[in-house]
Amino acid sequence: MSEILELRSENAELSRALSSRAVIDQALGMVMALGPCSSARAWGLLVEVSQHCNVKLRDVAAALVATTEDEPLPGQIRRELSRALSRLKDRR
Repeated sequence: MSEILELRSENAELSRALSSRAVIDQALGMVMALGPCSSARAWGLLVEVSQHCNVKLRDVAAALVATTEDEPLPGQIRRELSRALSRLKDRR
């Protein structure tokens, strides 16, 4: 019985991971378009925003993707994303 519970728990974790990954991939595409930049730079930018805001990367990604549904980007994430994009453009 405990093996079944462990498998169910593992299945739920994998499902959450796949769902998070899809949202992160969508956010990466959005940042790549906004940059414009490579996927590696977009990843670095999302990590930077996540760290500066002390918010999990998957939550930063979800907030960014939610803007496509007319949800406002939280102020702190908006400010950090704007700063990170400005620094990205300054590096060119």
